[in-house]
Amino acid sequence: MNDYAKRNKNMVEFTPEKSKKIALARLDLLNQWKEFRRKSDNKLQADYDFVSLHNTSNSHLFEILGKISRGTLHRWKNIINETEDYTKLIPQYRYAKVNEYRTCLTDEEIKIFIGLLLHPNRISIGKAIALAKYKLQQQGQSYIPADITFRKYANWFKKNNYDKWVLARDGEKALSDKVEPYIKRDASLLEVGDILVADGHKLAFNVINPFTGKPTRATLVGFLDWKSTALVGYEIMLEENTQCIASALRNSIINLDIIPQIVYQDNGRAFRAKYFTDEKGFTELGFNGLYSKLGIETVFAKPYNARAKVIERFFKEFQEGFEKLLPSYVGSSIQNKPAYLMRNEKLHKQLHNNFIPTLEETIKMIDMWLNFKNSQPCPNAPDKTIAGVLESRKQQNVDINLLDDLMLATEVKTIQRNGIRFLNCDYFDERLYGFKSKVLIKYNLFDLTSIKVYTTKGEYLCTAERVTETHPMAKLLGSVTDFEDYKQKIVKQRKLHKKTINAVKEYLSNDEVKYLETKMIEKNLNPIQKEFKVCSKGVQKIFKNNSEKYEYLIKNNPNDKWITDFKQTKEYKLLYE
Repeated sequence: MNDYAKRNKNMVEFTPEKSKKIALARLDLLNQWKEFRRKSDNKLQADYDFVSLHNTSNSHLFEILGKISRGTLHRWKNIINETEDYTKLIPQYRYAKVNEYRTCLTDEEIKIFIGLLLHPNRISIGKAIALAKYKLQQQGQSYIPADITFRKYANWFKKNNYDKWVLARDGEKALSDKVEPYIKRDASLLEVGDILVADGHKLAFNVINPFTGKPTRATLVGFLDWKSTALVGYEIMLEENTQCIASALRNSIINLDIIPQIVYQDNGRAFRAKYFTDEKGFTELGFNGLYSKLGIETVFAKPYNARAKVIERFFKEFQEGFEKLLPSYVGSSIQNKPAYLMRNEKLHKQLHNNFIPTLEETIKMIDMWLNFKNSQPCPNAPDKTIAGVLESRKQQNVDINLLDDLMLATEVKTIQRNGIRFLNCDYFDERLYGFKSKVLIKYNLFDLTSIKVYTTKGEYLCTAERVTETHPMAKLLGSVTDFEDYKQKIVKQRKLHKKTINAVKEYLSNDEVKYLETKMIEKNLNPIQKEFKVCSKGVQKIFKNNSEKYEYLIKNNPNDKWITDFKQTKEYKLLYE
């Protein structure tokens, strides 16, 4: 059976009477048009005249067909191809059943056409129609269906076979996200702190990297409480550091004062691959050991399964409601970058504010926005705000010292004279005095007033405080606080000096010890103390400080001019008033 015979059989079997009536009317109109054109020398003008006459008439054919165009007439003419077979003019877009479509396309034509439509490169319907028609012509098929026939079949197939359409053109993930039913979870059954959901987000704005001083797009690793939908803790990853995940968990536990039962996060390897260049999986990094030490169960979602992680919705809101308001916003992709970054854009570049926040400023701004976010109604408890749900939690009085293993770690440092140099600051503790070895430091970017110091073997040494700078002339020009700070530092300095002397005495003879003590006294006599020398009956009296000199003169020479001058100083007021 040839193509025409197959098609004609389909028409006889499926075509309703109304469609046959339309086809016969089309054939009659074609014949009238041919006769009208035959009598005219100007065929083009004859076409326009005929169409105008038909569209303004009250004929029987107009009642059936309605208005037509010149193009429609020529299309019908090409379809019947000099024959009188009205079945070729039968409308080809009627439905039968849910899974059945009445079309004049043969099985072979459908197979070729659908094969192109379901191509993984997502060929457009128009291009698929053109390729299908070309392939049929190459196969020697005499009759080629019209474009509208293919297009209407494609639209019907997509609507009634959407699962096949999505899987073939977009893949399994798209099938899972767009077609397959999902499980609705009831978060009201949870308590605050039961489950924390973790993920990372590449910030869409620049910050100043304190390690390099240059603008950079950092990564925020956050933990969201499933019950309240609040971001309870986060860490900002400025340089690649796998410990950033653990540090963010530490901040979350401190803020909540609760150790969660479960941490729910992306697939271990996928999470790593998304934010770090090292392809090691979560379990290979030793995180499971850190988590299990605290009694935390880790649950991994399927890779890139966004619907399973409520934190994905949070990050979308974070970008729209916070990141886009910052002057340093650069967009997360080429498609959504701001106007001032567009090529040849002069006006917006002139108007743009070039402010780039430091890490400290960034944290303050994020925390301010989180306060606003937490003031909004909680999706899992509509009668309460997010902050209200958080306040209802049962705190556990967690010992922060248990969380030291979760602190953000950095590279090995060498102890110098003033302690440890880190982020352009010195950190010192008396227990570091006398050491010139390498150590490992752990820190929290949210509180850089101190760092924890460990040996390279992981043994805890001390907590080093950040060294503050002293007023250059604390006694004469500084405040009482400045002077007190200066005195305390001098005391510590002499204490450490004396400590070393006493330690060395064990290794020296008595004569050598006396020599050292004499040198130490001479060294400790600063220019101010040298003024403390007074003569009494030919013997020099040396005072340790102004206070000692004052007490001596009050008893022995109360009319001394030095006493009057000393009473005008800040030191006197601090000590005696």
